Amino acid sequence: MPDLSTLTLFAAASLVLTATPGPDMLLIASRSVSQGRSAGFLTYAGIAVGTYCHAIAAGLGLSQLFVNVPAAYEAVRWAGCCYLLFLAYKTLRSQGSAFSPSAALRRLSSRQIFAEGLATNLLNPKMALFVLALFPQFVDPASGAVLLQMVLLATVLNAIGFLVNGTVILLGGHIRARLSAMRRFPRLPQYLLATVFTGLACRLALGARD
Repeated sequence: MPDLSTLTLFAAASLVLTATPGPDMLLIASRSVSQGRSAGFLTYAGIAVGTYCHAIAAGLGLSQLFVNVPAAYEAVRWAGCCYLLFLAYKTLRSQGSAFSPSAALRRLSSRQIFAEGLATNLLNPKMALFVLALFPQFVDPASGAVLLQMVLLATVLNAIGFLVNGTVILLGGHIRARLSAMRRFPRLPQYLLATVFTGLACRLALGARD
């Protein structure tokens, strides 16, 4: 396993990376504002599980596929774009106020929100390349199984991410409480979330591979 100094250095790098505003933070914040803190934490849980999946894939050598086979990268990239646009459409089509969902809708949404956070992460090939580029720098094959080291690093990254994004979620919940008093624009959070999904789709579609 990596020694303490290696883990400390990786934790510091993880803090800088997770504290820098990016697509994941934007999605988590918009979920928190539109559907509450529980939705924000569920979204982060999905993203965290996705990070484990990418780490395992990198440990098994599967992420190298995106480097060696550009068509695989493009296929996942465009699948991710289409999925994000579908989420934007579904968000706009949802009925009722975003501030007062029914109990049944809330239970259904819990599973959906987690799955959407997971799928959004998995369908982002740049995340796979990020893990493939960063994690091996902190892995020593002589220190044990590479796959277990990858999972350990993913755990550190997720723990740091939980602290950073947890703060974002709490702030988003506070903003939601303020917006709930704006009865003139009850669907404003839904429009915000749909805009975020669309923006992420455009970013994925237009962004360069590296």
